[in-house]
Amino acid sequence: MSDDSELERLKAKRLAEMQKNISFKQNAQKQSNIKPKEKKTPREVLVPILGYRGLEVLQNAESQFPNETKIIVEKLSELINTGEINEVIDGGQLLQLFRSVGINIRMQTKINVEQDGKFVSLSDKLSKQSLDTGDD
Repeated sequence: MSDDSELERLKAKRLAEMQKNISFKQNAQKQSNIKPKEKKTPREVLVPILGYRGLEVLQNAESQFPNETKIIVEKLSELINTGEINEVIDGGQLLQLFRSVGINIRMQTKINVEQDGKFVSLSDKLSKQSLDTGDD
């Protein structure tokens, strides 16, 4: 009789394992049906990890060199997805990356100087000085 009870216990244990496996497979199928809809583009993968002025550099790169930028964004997103890149990429690092592969992105620069307690652009300050010296 002990053999029968042990056999019944093993059958019950195996049946529970099979039910658990079936429910796990069903959940996996439901999730796999959802995942294709949630698939992100390479740009959507890259943008969240861009830091200070990173998006600005990316937008300039896309407008000036659209084909080359697309390739670089795809490679960066692959590295992010595999976990090889897991830190924030700021604008300076992204600009350096583009320049290291031969893509010289032009960035608009503005130099501000302090004048009378507030910041004004250097070009405004120089134009005002030239107007002031021209009046003498």
